[in-house]
Amino acid sequence: MSQPVTNTTARADVIIVGGGIMGAATAFFARQRGLSVILLERDLVGQYASGTNFGNVRRQGRFLPQLPLANRSRALWGDLPRLIGENVEFLPSGHVRVAFKAEDSARLEQYAQDCKPYGLELELYNGCKAVERFPMLAPDVDCASFSPLDGHANPRLAAPAFGRAARRAGATVQERAEVSNITRTAEDFVVETADGLRFTAPLLQISSGAWGQKMAAAFGENLPLTPKAPQMGVTEPVPYRIHPVIGYASWVEEEGVYLRQVERGNIVFGGGLRSTVDLNTKRAQLNPLNLVRQMPHLERILPDFARLRIIRTWSGIEGYTDDDLPVMGPSARVPGLYYAFGFCGHGFQLGPGVGATMADLLATGKTEIPLEPFSIARFAAPVDP
Repeated sequence: MSQPVTNTTARADVIIVGGGIMGAATAFFARQRGLSVILLERDLVGQYASGTNFGNVRRQGRFLPQLPLANRSRALWGDLPRLIGENVEFLPSGHVRVAFKAEDSARLEQYAQDCKPYGLELELYNGCKAVERFPMLAPDVDCASFSPLDGHANPRLAAPAFGRAARRAGATVQERAEVSNITRTAEDFVVETADGLRFTAPLLQISSGAWGQKMAAAFGENLPLTPKAPQMGVTEPVPYRIHPVIGYASWVEEEGVYLRQVERGNIVFGGGLRSTVDLNTKRAQLNPLNLVRQMPHLERILPDFARLRIIRTWSGIEGYTDDDLPVMGPSARVPGLYYAFGFCGHGFQLGPGVGATMADLLATGKTEIPLEPFSIARFAAPVDP
């Protein structure tokens, strides 16, 4: 996907560091806004969290003030074939959250009321009504909350498709371009890569996922961010009968598993406990014990899961802030600097909306999507760069 850069210095309106779905979508939408764009990715577009996640395109269960962004993103997911000219296997199959305990059911019921002003309508089914509506579920489900317009997509396709669309639209997309240094002059950001290339622009967006913390700190903005490795897997193919994504609505981390079936018949699953990450080697630890711990909770949702063979497991590198909310919007210290990283394992659905919203900011300095809860200014006092 990379384009050869013949000059040692290239200039654009904006440089985006990080080619996950956030950076690639921003590059695409910024080109639609008429900005010249350079997208720099240290390895391959979509290689890390954006390409290794579960593929959930869900709105329900989100932090309520995040719903305007999620709603914008959901509208874009439905229009992606026209917008970017590629099919990323988005399927609006619906999304179900199931609870087995009364206190978890009460949270689902309260959320269904609280999300209505944000334009999200959920269907609630209690007891036997839940199993009648979703017969694959265990008979002791206490409550099921259904979001009919949510669904899932293929994470291995989405970010690369945005990267290719951005390139077709005129963006410079440079892979294998590891950033070694970023400085600020009176007018521009100067970004240098390990192989000696130099890029300049008056605007800079950092979308480097779990590595974003280090880059923000270089500008005197520190934040608590922990890299974690999710546990995912896929089963052998079986007849296709589970249409919606199904998640275990529990506030106990180990119980928070989820699954979806693709039309080829395989069941993709994830959730539960996370493992550790080494950012220097870019390696996520895959813990076999976490797979074992997932099984009883997956079987609690879907009793037939116990009879299936697991054919592959994997992990990725995700960045988690202490308050489980992303860093998104302008820097609190440096004019022209913007952030979009730290999406805490639930950023895939937001990707198109993040790209469009960041393009608003880059082009005009403002957006109609409320971003105050995600400002980097909410964290501790700045550190010296």
